[in-house]
Amino acid sequence: MADSLWIIGVAMTKFGRYPDKDLIDLGSEAAMAALTDAGLSIFDADVLAAGCLFDTGGVGQRIQKQIGQTGIPVYNVVNACATGATAFRVAAMAIKAGEAGIGLAVGVEQMGKQGLLGAQRSQAKDRQFEPSGRYDAIGPVEGVLGTSLMPGTFAQSGMEYAYLHDGVGFEQFARVAEKNHAHSTLNPLAQYQRAFSLEQIMNAEMIAYPNTLLMCCPTGDGAAAAVLCSGERLATMPALVRRRAVKVSASVLTSDPYVDGGSVQYNVNTLTRQAADQAYETAGVDPQDLDLVELHDCFATAELRHYDNLRLCAEGGAGEWIDRRGPWRDGEIPVNVSGGLLSKGHPLGATGIANLYEVATHLRGEAGDRQVDGAKVGLTHVIGLGSACAVHILEKSAA
Repeated sequence: MADSLWIIGVAMTKFGRYPDKDLIDLGSEAAMAALTDAGLSIFDADVLAAGCLFDTGGVGQRIQKQIGQTGIPVYNVVNACATGATAFRVAAMAIKAGEAGIGLAVGVEQMGKQGLLGAQRSQAKDRQFEPSGRYDAIGPVEGVLGTSLMPGTFAQSGMEYAYLHDGVGFEQFARVAEKNHAHSTLNPLAQYQRAFSLEQIMNAEMIAYPNTLLMCCPTGDGAAAAVLCSGERLATMPALVRRRAVKVSASVLTSDPYVDGGSVQYNVNTLTRQAADQAYETAGVDPQDLDLVELHDCFATAELRHYDNLRLCAEGGAGEWIDRRGPWRDGEIPVNVSGGLLSKGHPLGATGIANLYEVATHLRGEAGDRQVDGAKVGLTHVIGLGSACAVHILEKSAA
């Protein structure tokens, strides 16, 4: 079995809309870029894991047809919004088991403007926020009514938290979106790169209270990829690769526990708490040791709840924490410096690996204008309803 696990190459495409490229073009672009970043080629990989939610037709094998067919095992995974992170974990498990020395994980999605319910979304008129032009929300028209679709589900979860804890209301949820949109202006790979004032966010079209349009993530197209290797294999690599390597100190995947009469809201939050606690224990890391976090902010309400679920703030203190700018880039624990799903975008299959890309880039000191100074430890988190939660803790190489 491998004694340790390392990321030696990462890449992602700019998230957005790509009518001139197909799904396999995007996945291949990210895969080739990650291999190049590691100083390797597809001929060095021992296993390939590919994640895509809306196309389950052998995406990994089709990517291989563009980047090189070498006969290695290919795993295609689907795990809701945790699909990309699950693909990463599949490659990681193959290495940890000693079956592979180098693994390639790819997450890819091409969603355009379909939202989560394709055909139904086409019945809704395009939503716009003037004067910036179109900014399409993740949910179709039913979400405006606050139903059991994603906008309603996460709106209800946020309101539950506001009911249980003082100092949490519409303004605190809107502050999450204000932060992430501001962060996005420093990320050239984000789908949207525009700051909005708190007033603009709160006055935007209401989708499902308390989430307005600018508090909902957009859909789109994109891909991300990572190259992993064992500690034994890393030791044989050039000094530059060893210096840029990022250690995977914990890789955790959970699913719903059985709770008699439990709600979606209950399970979403329990999933995260279980995964986070296990990851902290495995890595030997305390939440306050984290230098940055990329978490699953499909809606502003989700991010605020996950401050508490990930133990980033005092229990029940998420509202107070956002009020004092604790999760801003210059705060106590920067959260979603990439712009998060709210601005970076959320092509579902790519999201989990894109979060790993962001944290790894900061730990390498290569994040440019958005760099978190001195970053040594980071956490990524993604939720897939249905259910799955993946949490990874990454650490900077000491080499």
